[in-house]
Amino acid sequence: MYIVLVHAHVKPDQVEAFKKASAENAQNSIKEPGIARFDVMQSQDDTTKFVLIEVYRTAEDPARHKETAHYQKWRDIAAPMMAEPRSSFKYNNVFPGENGW
Repeated sequence: MYIVLVHAHVKPDQVEAFKKASAENAQNSIKEPGIARFDVMQSQDDTTKFVLIEVYRTAEDPARHKETAHYQKWRDIAAPMMAEPRSSFKYNNVFPGENGW
């Protein structure tokens, strides 16, 4: 598995619109064969902060995801909603590992 955590800090007046756009993107993303999981999380402490948890089957699948119409629509809609540029961090899963440990 190949995991990407996207951190987004949204303008306060854009929170609901961001949630709607991100939910639509997530609903379409989970239909992609290369995506194992796609979650949109909102901070309890600061409701303008979000983390998108994207779990891909291979390291090549994030690039395929970025070619989809639904991702490109979300990217273009979400960009002006940001209070600061979003950031992403890439991870490999440790547990459970490929051997099930």
